[in-house]
Amino acid sequence: MDDFPNVLCEWSWEENKSFELALAVVDERDPDRWKVVAAMVGGKSAEEVEKHYVILLQDLQFIESGEMDHKLGEAQPCVQLGCWTDQDHKLLVQLDIK
Repeated sequence: MDDFPNVLCEWSWEENKSFELALAVVDERDPDRWKVVAAMVGGKSAEEVEKHYVILLQDLQFIESGEMDHKLGEAQPCVQLGCWTDQDHKLLVQLDIK
C-alpha cells in the first residue's frame, strides 16, 4: 500500500477506464494478455499494466479484509491533493452518485 498514491498519480482516469475495459475483454489465459492490455490502454508497457493489475488485486484484498480505514482521505490528505484535479472533480459531480 506504500505505492498507492504514486500509482494513482501515474495513471489518468481515462487510462484506468481503458485498463478496466481491457481486463474485461482480454482473456486471462491469453499468453500475450499484458501486451494486448497495454496496447488498449496506450502509453503503457506490458510490464506497467501487469504491475498495475497486481496492485489492483492487492488493493481489493486489503479492502475486502476490512482493514481499510474509512477515513483514509482525512488521515492522508496528500493522497487527494497530489492527484485530484479539477477535471476529476467535474467528472465526479457529473456522475451524481447518491
